[in-house]
Amino acid sequence: MSFRISVSGAAADAVRRVVPELVADRVASRITALDATLWGPGAEDEASKRLGWTEAVAVSRPLLGEIAALRDELRAQGVEHIVLAGMGGSSLAPEVITRTAGAKLTVLDSTEPGQVRAALADRIGRTALVVSSKSGSTVETDSQRRAYEQAFRDAGVDPASRIIVVTDPGSPLEESARAAGYRVFTADATVGGRYSALTAFGLVPSGLAGVDLDELLAETQAIELALAVDAEENPGLILGAAIAATEPRRDKLAIVADGTHIVGFADWAEQLIAESTGKQGTGILPVVLGADAPELASVAADVQVVRLVDDAGAEVFVEGTDGEIRVSGTLGAQLLVWEYATAVAGRILGINPFDQPDVESAKIAARGLLDARPEPAPAAFVTDGIEVRGTPDVIGAASDLSSAIEVLLEELPADGYLSVQAYVDRVAHPEVEELRDVLAARTGRPVTFGWGPRFLHSTGQYHKGGPAHGVFLQLVQRPVEDLAIPDRPFTFGELIAAQASGDASVLAEHGRPVLTLTLTDPSRDVQALRAAIG
Repeated sequence: MSFRISVSGAAADAVRRVVPELVADRVASRITALDATLWGPGAEDEASKRLGWTEAVAVSRPLLGEIAALRDELRAQGVEHIVLAGMGGSSLAPEVITRTAGAKLTVLDSTEPGQVRAALADRIGRTALVVSSKSGSTVETDSQRRAYEQAFRDAGVDPASRIIVVTDPGSPLEESARAAGYRVFTADATVGGRYSALTAFGLVPSGLAGVDLDELLAETQAIELALAVDAEENPGLILGAAIAATEPRRDKLAIVADGTHIVGFADWAEQLIAESTGKQGTGILPVVLGADAPELASVAADVQVVRLVDDAGAEVFVEGTDGEIRVSGTLGAQLLVWEYATAVAGRILGINPFDQPDVESAKIAARGLLDARPEPAPAAFVTDGIEVRGTPDVIGAASDLSSAIEVLLEELPADGYLSVQAYVDRVAHPEVEELRDVLAARTGRPVTFGWGPRFLHSTGQYHKGGPAHGVFLQLVQRPVEDLAIPDRPFTFGELIAAQASGDASVLAEHGRPVLTLTLTDPSRDVQALRAAIG
């Protein structure tokens, strides 16, 4: 089989109880038939424009020849380095596809000046840039495109020969890209960004990087019929019920890569599930964990573990006491099964899985700060070279780094989670992510980790629209050297600072406790933070 799933404990109980109802309501066949009424009247308008992902294989297959021809053309020009400028699903899907296939793709999903500068300095004369944005209005992607246009010109390269645009048909970006002479691929406009893995957004950069797209789509096609039929063996129904219908509901989903050949899948699933379900005060919070994460030593009652393995067994149900979900399968099958399961989970939760009402609030706040560009708020105090700011409930009782962290963690409810949000160069400072396990061991609660600003297009929706039981630790890197954005009145450093400040202000408006630490030397400051966490 191209996909296998086993469930036990509370997840198995949920499947036994709920899947027969889903079958009776013909949920699987109605999703496949593009029935927009499945999620209620309030979601019908959005859903009517967002179900094209069920037909992605048929719609995308004609693109493969064009992608292959462009890859050969670029190689003939000496291009050996593909860079992707994209955010959210536009970057996470190509990242998992290329990493799993062993293809080289530079994913530029940051506005941190050092990370952008390093990408621009890497083989610019032998580089092609894929710009992926449904509308072209995404500020990160627009800024990255401008920087590359300038870098190509400075290197004596015509940008029109090296920039490829993936966007929706009729978007402002399509119009401007064609006017500039760029190669343009248009995707199915009836697919939202986080469901777009098997459309042009996932396929163009992956194919240009050398992935066998025929194989990927064949893997997906092999599971399509099983997902479309109203049967109790339907893997999309089983997975959707297992993650959304436990009683009492386990609303934190620990996704553990444990022997799977697929690289980075949990990060892609995180944005799909969090942005789709985290709204109206409910949702499923994905927590990406390593196989030895502290949360797995003693699994909390509100945590459901799903393991990504290479053989989940042939049985749908496995009786046992561990209560885990185990899934295995080819990458193409996994992508489509999880998309179906997330849509099914939305129906179970009674929410619209295709909108993202709280993502825009952080964008608006960031744009306001860029327009006004006020002086940064003074730090409450500075300790060990780290500037400390935060919401009054956190800062008011703190006098040093240790006490600030202590107060933040005291705000963590018994059913809550801690979110670490690192607006830091993730290529130069991967060690910052090590703080996740340290904090999980300290708190005994689930801890999510997101690189800023990319998480704003992922878990950012859940943090503001989901249950109000999160506390937030922002880590902001002060750039050593800023970088201008051509023809923009702000720099990359000002942009990422506005994104961090804007999101912190929106979280505070929602009553979420926030502690912001500004780092001057992340490698050094991580050690100070380890000591302060204890």
